Amino acid sequence: MTAASSSSKHQWGLLAQTLDQVSLAKVIAYVMLSLGSALTGSLAAVLLVPLVQPGHSLPIVSRLFHVQANVYAAAALFAAVTAAFAILRWATARLAASLASSYSLTLRQRVHAKLIDAPLTSLADATSAEIANVLTYNVEVITQGFNALLLLLAAGFTCLISIGFALWFSPPLVLAAPLLAAFGLVAARISSREQSLVGRQYVADLTRLFWHSEDFPRRLRHVRSFEREASEKASYGAISAQLARGYRHQLDIIASGRLMLELLAALGVASLFILAYRLHGVDQSSLIAVCLLLGRLLPYLVSTRQSFQQLHVAAPAFELWQRYMHLDPVHVSVQSFQETPNNDTLFIERMRITPPSMGIEIRHLPLVPGELTLICGDSGIGKSSLVDVLAGMMKPEAFVASVQGQSLNFDEYRARVRKGAYVGQSVRPWQHSIRDVLLWAAPDATDEMLSSALNDVGLDKRLNESRHKLDTALNDSSSRLSGGELQRLLLAQVILRKPYLALLDEATSALDVKSEWEVLSALKRRLPQTIMVVVSHRHGMASIADQCLTIDESREATIVRTDDVKRSAVQS
Repeated sequence: MTAASSSSKHQWGLLAQTLDQVSLAKVIAYVMLSLGSALTGSLAAVLLVPLVQPGHSLPIVSRLFHVQANVYAAAALFAAVTAAFAILRWATARLAASLASSYSLTLRQRVHAKLIDAPLTSLADATSAEIANVLTYNVEVITQGFNALLLLLAAGFTCLISIGFALWFSPPLVLAAPLLAAFGLVAARISSREQSLVGRQYVADLTRLFWHSEDFPRRLRHVRSFEREASEKASYGAISAQLARGYRHQLDIIASGRLMLELLAALGVASLFILAYRLHGVDQSSLIAVCLLLGRLLPYLVSTRQSFQQLHVAAPAFELWQRYMHLDPVHVSVQSFQETPNNDTLFIERMRITPPSMGIEIRHLPLVPGELTLICGDSGIGKSSLVDVLAGMMKPEAFVASVQGQSLNFDEYRARVRKGAYVGQSVRPWQHSIRDVLLWAAPDATDEMLSSALNDVGLDKRLNESRHKLDTALNDSSSRLSGGELQRLLLAQVILRKPYLALLDEATSALDVKSEWEVLSALKRRLPQTIMVVVSHRHGMASIADQCLTIDESREATIVRTDDVKRSAVQS
């Protein structure tokens, strides 16, 4: 067995694993419908014989249908069988649309749920673009390959059965090729305008899905710290369902156009047979019969090459999807704690973090509710890794901590800081409006609470300038927020969340020094029971911090209380 054939068999096996029992039942129904449409199509061609050559019929037709003495009955029978063939093929196409739609929805939801639940360390080597591709276009390519496979099944049955009947009935099939090409052109033009509109909406929905999936690793920290995993899955599922409906609509349009063409063709051919019989145009009727027979095959034969191309394109897309499906979910402790008293200080006695490769050693770090800890250090020194550990999203190499003299292991620490708020530098709101962004963080908040939070972060003036107020859209050109305003909006989420631990990783980098100081002061004032940890390159922020944790080039961490610095400055 060659490597190529082994890989092909492996891919078929993986594809079979993605089909649930309902889908497998539908696939069996699809095969039966394809077989039925192929048989009725061939039978319709055979029923042309008593019309083309009155008084002469094939034995199978004579035994089943006694219509050769009555041309009107023969024409009616032909029209009925051809219509049955068209309806069967239409039903097959609709079932294929339903299969592809549900298959696409299942692939999207499964891989998105895997990513939402994946540990951050497993996404360390994945780029944001690749993850966005897996969640959007990649699944689209796989679905197209799946649909191509369905078409190949139908084409195979149709070709085997129809060619056998056709060669038995009339060998000179090639005479009708020009007419069939014209029929194919007409079929392509049916409902083209509606298809264009549906396709345009489908692209717009796919763009929404991409924005919903952008920069996933950073945004995942934000989602988890607000405990909004379920909301994200539901939101993503709603957009995916709309995409699935759009995809099904496109295929339904194609199937309906084919049905219209087949019904018109059946009526037209039956009428032509009657007219040709009365005019004694037997030769012309023979040509029409051959054209109809080839017409049953040509659409499948033309699409076969494209179907194989789509399968080749879908193979690497399917491999990429499978790679992300093998991610193990993060294991979060289910242990719960009572509401933490205001004066409970988390004391980290020792914590070692890797990466970075050299490791960072943290000792004697108190995290006090109502206080702000400023983390400083050069880029790439390991600040974001430290914040990930403090957020409970990445396990450290070593961890020793306590609360009121009682020791905590890391799982207990993780459970205690579960009500958190993580805001990173590059996270952009993905919701539609300002109201949606804020209600995502605090679903029960009133308009007064939303407006108050926006006032605290300095967005009240910007909001008052908009005629839509809280319903101002984020992506409209007339109301688009700047980078600094978007950061302010995310910090308003933190105020509404009222977290036990707030981690701001360069979350004020787009603000000037004065604005940064004002916003952080507002957060300290509004969140007196929150432990605040802020990463910033601006050492001037030390004036607002209660303690500073500095990581030097040797990865050594130094913790200095700002009160001690001020006291030393006064004494000197």
